[in-house]
Amino acid sequence: MKLLVTGGLGFIGSNFILNVIQNFTNFKITNLDDQLYGSNIKNLSDIKDSKNYQFIKGNINDTVLIEKLISDCDVVVNFAAESHVDRSIANLNPFVESNILGVSTLLNAINKYKKKFLHISTDEVYGSLKIESAKEDTRFNPSSPYAATKAAGELLINSFITTYDRDCMITRCTNNYGPRQFPEKLIPKTILLALKNQKIPVYGNGMNIRDWIYVGDHCKAILDVLLKGKPGHSYNISSDNEIDNLTIIKQILTIMDKSFDLIEFVEDRPGHDFRYSLDSSKIRTELNWSHKVSFENGLKNTIQWYQSNQEWWKNVEESTFNATPWKN
Repeated sequence: MKLLVTGGLGFIGSNFILNVIQNFTNFKITNLDDQLYGSNIKNLSDIKDSKNYQFIKGNINDTVLIEKLISDCDVVVNFAAESHVDRSIANLNPFVESNILGVSTLLNAINKYKKKFLHISTDEVYGSLKIESAKEDTRFNPSSPYAATKAAGELLINSFITTYDRDCMITRCTNNYGPRQFPEKLIPKTILLALKNQKIPVYGNGMNIRDWIYVGDHCKAILDVLLKGKPGHSYNISSDNEIDNLTIIKQILTIMDKSFDLIEFVEDRPGHDFRYSLDSSKIRTELNWSHKVSFENGLKNTIQWYQSNQEWWKNVEESTFNATPWKN
């Protein structure tokens, strides 16, 4: 099977490619990535010489390049996206270009060459939930500009399923953590600031709740959907592991033997959703998927990876750790 993976130098995309190349011999992967701020060529240095992998630098809005690559593949797996809520508050335009226009470019080529499409989305399209967990048919209610663009991309995909009968599927996952995550996200930011004994910013009172899943479990779910999912369907992916932000930060500091005095409460960001939660019974029942890595073990593995791979992150700009990046 020939896969075109877009955004494969990013956090989840690179972990997915590594999982496939290192564990299967019947896949050939072309990785298209524009090497923007969230991408890192080091993420896939272990497989750069694999005969089943090639990297191409390029943008998903490059129509000529996209048509050429899609005409020569079997399946497109789209990880390419602007994904940081704070950045979307500061500047919406890159999110529209990637998460809406980029999806449109991919869909036009997929429709032209009649290819299979798997799109990686987010639980944030459902917005904040007080008690219940979102199912695949729960109404979208995005709060942030980022989430709104991801929801718009999904609506475009659904229109191609209905109008052109295209073989498209969508996955929506809860918060990922693990090796190779760009340091602007909560867990790697906390680890790296703790390693430098610098203050760790916490929005508001730190009580916002997320469901956390180890990236390897997410990648296995994506592969299961790719191989066994039903055309036209979407699948929620979660590990039923809801934890508030402050508790996570304290767990990291405890594992690293650091003082809670590093915690610094800062002004909350606008429109900060209180709780995300997904019901993933569909993928568990229909595709027999389940998460394998406990949060405790996954967190320890993640901390160890960042401690052992300082070359990977040492050149990250200090602005990445800004306490309120949405103001920039």
